[in-house]
Amino acid sequence: MPTEEILTIEKLVYGGDGLARVDGKVVLIPYVLPGEIVRAQVERVKKDLFRGRLIEVISPAASRVSPPCQYFLHCGGCHYQHADTKFQVEQKVSILREALRRVGKIEFSGEIHSVSGHPWNYRNRVQLHIEDGSIGYFEQGSHSLCSIESCAVSSPALNDAIAKLNGRLPRLITTVEVFTNETETQFSLLDRLPASARRFFETLGTTGPIEYEGFRVSPHSFFQVNRYLIGDLVACAAGDRQGDWAVDLYAGVGLFSARLAARFKRVTAVEFSRPAFHDLVYNIQRRAFPVEAENKSAEEYLAGLEQTPEMIIADPPRSGLGKGVVEELARIQAPQLAIVSCDPATLARDLQGLLARGYSIEQITMIDLFPQTFHLETVVHLSLGA
Repeated sequence: MPTEEILTIEKLVYGGDGLARVDGKVVLIPYVLPGEIVRAQVERVKKDLFRGRLIEVISPAASRVSPPCQYFLHCGGCHYQHADTKFQVEQKVSILREALRRVGKIEFSGEIHSVSGHPWNYRNRVQLHIEDGSIGYFEQGSHSLCSIESCAVSSPALNDAIAKLNGRLPRLITTVEVFTNETETQFSLLDRLPASARRFFETLGTTGPIEYEGFRVSPHSFFQVNRYLIGDLVACAAGDRQGDWAVDLYAGVGLFSARLAARFKRVTAVEFSRPAFHDLVYNIQRRAFPVEAENKSAEEYLAGLEQTPEMIIADPPRSGLGKGVVEELARIQAPQLAIVSCDPATLARDLQGLLARGYSIEQITMIDLFPQTFHLETVVHLSLGA
């Protein structure tokens, strides 16, 4: 049975919630900030998990601001619009440090640097859900549609596409992914559709590849979503390292490989996804990069590697490197290793394995690729020895 409680918020945790306690039990509640006193409806959702629904902010934090988006609190896309941008970045750095400590038992005493950009209209890609002709995002913690007319974190071209799609979508559509370079708009269709439905999207944009800052990107190929911070992310990961040979694991369409090719005599780009691999090869050939492409999983490629490159960049999916890749990286012992991660928990697990096998952390940078949300990107530079 739900109960109404007065809660004091201790901190924010990864996932966007604030943490409070009732009779020693942890309660997670969204749309709050550290130090606030709030009134909430609390109920047990699992044996040791209590969740709260915000009713009233009794004592607001100094960093609380009025959310500019009319869909905030309903749409599940954003989590932090009620906090000022500087505070969001500070909190993400703290959350990252805590995840390293809690999950990986990593006590990193050095500074965690941060990089941030424009906090609004930054996304170049969104996944939209459709129901009865309406388009939008799922509400928080549900599969109920919050229909929208525009999105405050999406770029102008994406918002233009949302406006054109609204109310006009074929009934068979349930999900569509939209990607843009602000000149062209690409639609990745996740449903099996008749030709007539595909022609509808082709009147609004393309269902084929588009160019993004000199890279061909096909539907279902991964590309970074923050149009303001792509260059910063690449520069942070590759740094000013140079030498004879570098390896780019999970290379995608070649974003990091292009930077490495300007500084290393030889670059090996490894990508498992067929759509992304085809784009990778195309981008390499067009630019005449000194890059060789391998259509293999990271673990398969590393398992066959008998020589040691001077640097490896790894940008794995949210699930992280995994035990097999960590073991292969530890065996190969590249002097410089850069991990690009979008999940602090899997990053902490991977780092724990690498640190136990001789690597040490040189630098950690939190890149705020996803303002207004709990998501964050981390770049960790590792080297061998103390």
